[in-house]
Amino acid sequence: MADLRVFSAALATESNTFSPIAIDRRGFEASLYARPGTHPETPTLCSAVIPIGRKWAKEKQWTFIEGTAAWADPAGIINQRAFESLRDEILDQIKQAMPLDAVALGLHGAMVAAGYDDPEGDLLKRVRDIVGPDCVVCATFDPHSQLTQKRVDQLDFFMAFKEFPHVDFVDRAEDLYRILDATLAGEVKPEVSVFDCKMIDVFPTSREPMRSFVDKMFALEKSDPDILSLSLIHGFMASDVPEMGTKMVVITNNQKQKGDQLARELGLDVFAMRGKCMPEQPDEVQAVADALATAKGAQKPVVLTDMWDNPGGGTAGDATVILEELIKKGATNVAVGTIWDPIAVQICFAAGEGAEIPLRFGAKSAPHTGNPVDKRVKVEKLVTNAEHRFGDSYVPMGDIATVSFDGIEVILNSTRCQSFGKSLFDVGGVDWAAKDVLLIKSTNHFYDSFAPIAEKIIYCSAGRPYPNDPATTDYQKAPKNIWPKVADPHNLG
Repeated sequence: MADLRVFSAALATESNTFSPIAIDRRGFEASLYARPGTHPETPTLCSAVIPIGRKWAKEKQWTFIEGTAAWADPAGIINQRAFESLRDEILDQIKQAMPLDAVALGLHGAMVAAGYDDPEGDLLKRVRDIVGPDCVVCATFDPHSQLTQKRVDQLDFFMAFKEFPHVDFVDRAEDLYRILDATLAGEVKPEVSVFDCKMIDVFPTSREPMRSFVDKMFALEKSDPDILSLSLIHGFMASDVPEMGTKMVVITNNQKQKGDQLARELGLDVFAMRGKCMPEQPDEVQAVADALATAKGAQKPVVLTDMWDNPGGGTAGDATVILEELIKKGATNVAVGTIWDPIAVQICFAAGEGAEIPLRFGAKSAPHTGNPVDKRVKVEKLVTNAEHRFGDSYVPMGDIATVSFDGIEVILNSTRCQSFGKSLFDVGGVDWAAKDVLLIKSTNHFYDSFAPIAEKIIYCSAGRPYPNDPATTDYQKAPKNIWPKVADPHNLG
């Protein structure tokens, strides 16, 4: 339908409330801060609604009004002033754009700000107050989020990425606009059904049993015309908020009762998978021994992932526990990508490429992350404003310095980011294909890039940089009646 007015903006980050790294506006500016009309054509994880919206608006001859897009790499709680200023910036843009037929927002869903357990709910309530009940308000979410009732009450419909790793964020933005187009044309009437699985877990979709569950969601969407969208909100176990947990979401075309029933059925299927989705997680001693044994005679590198020191989950990405074990075992022909240490990067830039210097790096951010590494290193490569790839998007690494010592190469970065893909080694000048072991920091987003080039992938649980055991995590606000805090919150017998 032509002559419709659609507004789109993005405000997103993932808040690990246990992380000591606070976020202010500089955290957004370092990752993505794009004023109206300046968002790059390349989509990013939570802001794909803007470039994909441009395409749909051109096709449908909508008037497309762009707001601000802001994304900060995951860390701790957001500074209150930072959240409120970015929120109000977008709200002012909506006021200026009125009247509107639709608002499409890119949100994460696990944002926490000082004074706000549910910043997205606060934003959505204020949006609804401005646009009124007849404007269609919709959003995309990261599945590692919390779904609050306040958000459900304000949104006409929404969806989360289905895949973990989140390689489908562009596809889900396309789905959002497909349903929005049909809604604006009066062809469908979205109804939202939510089932609380009463659990918190981690659900990689690159392995069973989640692979089959996601495939089942796709098959149901394709085969049943009443179903507009299915989403599993995984929950984010590092956010201590009142409505933390896993939720199953069904969006139907005016079939609320059917949606409620299906959400419950699928949600209980998810509950039945509790504790069965994650791979084996050896400690650093076992993982390093396995990696070095596997590397002997291997044709491809062994990928060793420091899965819980993952900046994508709000940690610093500067833990050295596994690297210390590699050094202790005399490992060589190893590449590490990356360790966050802006001070060490600054020292390397001052020294220059080719310099040999004493350097202390890593383990600065928090206890239980190892010890700083003290080595005489050679500065192999320096790159300003480096980026590496994650699917269709580019991920900022900041200034980086690649240093070498004792047969080990380490990429030091000044902007925290997880190890999304092997291109980070290319950017740092490291010949990853020639290495015996690649040590990276990611829980599972690395998988699609590294799996094809890996002799073996070893998921390692080292130190305690992240609250990865909800059964023992000292939550203050999170629900008490969820698995694994209790064995059977649904009383299924």
